[in-house]
Amino acid sequence: MRPEQSSLVNLHLAVLLFGGTALFSKLISLSALDITVYRTAIAFVTLACILKFKGSVFKLNARKDYGVVLILGICVGLHWVTYFAAMQMAGIAVGVIAFFTYPVITVLLEPLFFHSRLKRKDVFTALVVMIGIYLLVPTSDPGNQITLGILTGVFSGALFALRNLLQKKLFSGYGGPHTMFYQTLIASLMLCAFVEVPPAELSTDNLVLIVLAGCVFTAIPHALFASSLRYLSATTAGLISCLQPLYATVLAYMLLAETITLTTLAGGVLVVSAACYETWSITRNKL
Repeated sequence: MRPEQSSLVNLHLAVLLFGGTALFSKLISLSALDITVYRTAIAFVTLACILKFKGSVFKLNARKDYGVVLILGICVGLHWVTYFAAMQMAGIAVGVIAFFTYPVITVLLEPLFFHSRLKRKDVFTALVVMIGIYLLVPTSDPGNQITLGILTGVFSGALFALRNLLQKKLFSGYGGPHTMFYQTLIASLMLCAFVEVPPAELSTDNLVLIVLAGCVFTAIPHALFASSLRYLSATTAGLISCLQPLYATVLAYMLLAETITLTTLAGGVLVVSAACYETWSITRNKL
């Protein structure tokens, strides 16, 4: 198998595993915050082992980078808490779709970071996303569980977009595993004081699922995704990443028997299509 083909397989596997992460919001009988703390702690240990095995240097290049990675870690921690909370409230398919507003949110925030101009097409895709989110919302009551889950998912997407922009502007000189090593460490330390179920009280089932989520569905896909970029273009990586909601929805249907309505499907198509278009547009301009 040629390097390009193996990289494509690695990329699809990484995106599939990222989509599978959503399942743990339902499989693990803990709060979103507890899931995030334990998941990030396991991911941190796994990434440390990966970096050690590769002979990588753990130290950052400059003292100011530690301040930057602290901010990135806070964003990641809050993003993952709201990500799991969104799916616990709204369901996996709706929660993931709401989160996938992040490519469009990225485009809307990017002018604040890189002094670029907002284009008309970006405003149009933002409107498409708003229509898609409107179709997802079952009622105008903000207290409705699904509506609250959608709002939480969009907020999670905004945090993820903010993290990505900050990382691009201030922390782009580091590889994926190195970056996530510090971010998972900071996220777990930041949130561990608020854990409701201490480690000693974790059931065996929850413990196994947490290890699976942190190791197989967090650390490994990040490493696979980073390695795939060596032989694949940013456009290919970005567009295949947009398959994450599809993978998550199919896995939720197969493993949890979770179904979606036609209105949800229509809203999801609008949101994911806008995400694909913006991802393609951004990455194409950088090639």
